[in-house]
Amino acid sequence: MKTKKIFYTALIIALPFVWTSCSDILDVEPNDVITKENFYQSESDFQAATGPLYNKVWFDFNDKFYYGLGDGRAANMYAPFSDYVYPFTDLTETGLTGPLVSAWGSLYNVVQQSNNVIIGISGSSLSDAVKNRYIAEARFMRGTAYWYLASLWGDVIISTDPRELVKNPIVNKNPLKDVFEFSMRDLEFAAKYLPETAGQAGRLTRYSAFGMLSRVYLSFSGISDNPNSGTRSQEYLDLAKKAAEKVMSSGPYSLMANYEDLFMIDNNNNTESLFALQWVPNGDYGVINTQQAYFALGSDITGDDAAWGYWTRASYNVLQEYESKDLRRRATWMGDNDFYPEINKANGGYTVDHSADFLTVKKGVVGSTKDNSKISRMNSALNTYMLRLAEVYLNYAEAALGNNASTSDATALMVVNRLRTRAGLDPKTTLTYADLIHERRVELCMEGQYWYDLVRRAYYKQQEVINYVTGQNRGIITPILYDSATNTVTVDDTKSTSPRAIGVIDETIFTLPYPESELVQNPLLRESPVPYQFTEEKIKDLF
Repeated sequence: MKTKKIFYTALIIALPFVWTSCSDILDVEPNDVITKENFYQSESDFQAATGPLYNKVWFDFNDKFYYGLGDGRAANMYAPFSDYVYPFTDLTETGLTGPLVSAWGSLYNVVQQSNNVIIGISGSSLSDAVKNRYIAEARFMRGTAYWYLASLWGDVIISTDPRELVKNPIVNKNPLKDVFEFSMRDLEFAAKYLPETAGQAGRLTRYSAFGMLSRVYLSFSGISDNPNSGTRSQEYLDLAKKAAEKVMSSGPYSLMANYEDLFMIDNNNNTESLFALQWVPNGDYGVINTQQAYFALGSDITGDDAAWGYWTRASYNVLQEYESKDLRRRATWMGDNDFYPEINKANGGYTVDHSADFLTVKKGVVGSTKDNSKISRMNSALNTYMLRLAEVYLNYAEAALGNNASTSDATALMVVNRLRTRAGLDPKTTLTYADLIHERRVELCMEGQYWYDLVRRAYYKQQEVINYVTGQNRGIITPILYDSATNTVTVDDTKSTSPRAIGVIDETIFTLPYPESELVQNPLLRESPVPYQFTEEKIKDLF
């Protein structure tokens, strides 16, 4: 999709896709007679305008790219016949790779829909207190989208008014540091003006913003002119720690008791969810969660033909991460003889029955409409986690570790051990980076996060991450056997390994190519970035 088309589409969707709601953010009531002249006149209009920011604009990002990039590129999974996974796993994506192009368009639709909302609400006659609350919601979304854009493409176009880009889409991109700064300023505004508690199920709070800030500060702490500096900014490590502390000490969030329960439809918007995409049960295409169709092992799970996940599998590399008692594996990957009572309920549950030489995806696989009436064909109705409390815990711990080889920070140990205890594992008495990256990989596996963890590390220890990716041996297919009872993976010596072609592993893997159509439409994307001119005062009273 060309730049101008993306931005123009974003401009015109602001009104046709606004939804109102009396009790829940997922209730959908389209209104085709709304115009700019009679809209943004009440708080209910503001709620309607921000509704699509939780699903519609993220759809193409969520559909395939969320996991194809976040987990596929990180070698958590492989799918040799799925062109929405293997280009990322094999490091061979181009500017023509479909999910890459769609994700760029989706993220800029988030940006421009948010811009439309900000512009519309800013011109309203309602009080500043009411306006700022919903502007903060839109700025959270825009700031989050720009964190993704910066993490994926580095230098990108910062835009605050889609009308300008409709008139002239040939504009300079802005440097990575400025994109991060823009993202942080948006999220800081959100942290200041979002409410303490959500007004509707699934809506953001100021602690959602603090949680996201802990992620963005942590990423930014490693950025400098030397990607092998080996050190991070203490200022931003401290900010990441403070932002996480706000969530942990003051926010209305707590861990779910059972890890598996996080991925049940009836537990959408649970106590651990700080920001999740809100999909509409039995909704139309564009506001549904299609992931189960790509993950489900077979139609005996979904009850229909939308079950294409037989060849979407756990990598040998990620299976080696699981400790023998780790309860998180079974909630993430389906192994032979695993039993799931929430699937195929009418027949007493579902037992996985395939050979022990592979595992398929469980996380996001919820069953058929007979198991839950909210499920329909190609729509699991399961929220997509974008940020949950477990990540904030891990962000705190990594910020506390900082530039040290290890930490015994009491709070860091407490929160990491909460995760390990829930997973059935023994607590740690000290934490290293290896401990934390292991916990992040397993805790958040198949939640679209691990590649961004590697990118964050590569901002200041690039060669280490290049060596790590090389050591994943992506170019070799290793036959395995997996014992589901003990979470033990071994090499099947009765079969031979086989080669797989992969791309070059060097510093170029940490930024994606721009979509080819964007380069044609906007040749300035090929040129050096131009610094962004910030005109807004930076918020300095959050901590």
